[in-house]
Amino acid sequence: MGCPMQGVRAVILCLLAALALAGCMRRPAPVAMVPPQADLDTMTYGQSYGTAPAPVAVAYAATPVGYDTAYRLDAGDRLRVVVYGQEGLTNTYAIDAGGSITMPLIGSVPARGQTPAGLAAAITAKLRDGFIREPSVAVEIEAYRPFFILGEVAAPGQYPYVPNMTVESAVAIAGGFSPRALRDRVTITRNDPAGSMRVIVPLGTALSPGDTVLVGERWF
Repeated sequence: MGCPMQGVRAVILCLLAALALAGCMRRPAPVAMVPPQADLDTMTYGQSYGTAPAPVAVAYAATPVGYDTAYRLDAGDRLRVVVYGQEGLTNTYAIDAGGSITMPLIGSVPARGQTPAGLAAAITAKLRDGFIREPSVAVEIEAYRPFFILGEVAAPGQYPYVPNMTVESAVAIAGGFSPRALRDRVTITRNDPAGSMRVIVPLGTALSPGDTVLVGERWF
């Protein structure tokens, strides 16, 4: 018979070997780690100040046209007149050569030289005078009066005015300069309630509705 102590020693050795094997099996496998790439702050100053935010696209609204409130009306402007609750009066009206619009019930209303708000007040006063007890009126510019371009361009004539126009864009609309055109300046004639004004301006000058642009001829 073998010694009992030898049997116990063998059992203990077997248990220790099993525990060691189990520990090796639980050891996690090595993981490949990719070190973070140094950003500009780290490379320059030796420390990082956080990830730079992603660029954000910003959309800028177009510059609003300043004519809607202070603009002075004249012949050729087309207006949208809204009389709330009165479909028979709400319509589009053009200012005629005499500077007026003609509406049902109240007839002719002078518009030349008025602002849109001023014309709305004039229409309100006429409607209140025996037609509608408490009229509510709004006037909006549906289309501005045209501008004119003459002289050394490919297609001189009358063209619809577009808000934020410049002399340069007006020349482009008229087909561009002719071969003999003076290309660095033009003459603008502008009419307003104070009278007529004629000035020589560069191509980047803003146009107003009703302006007449004259492109001169160069002499060499």
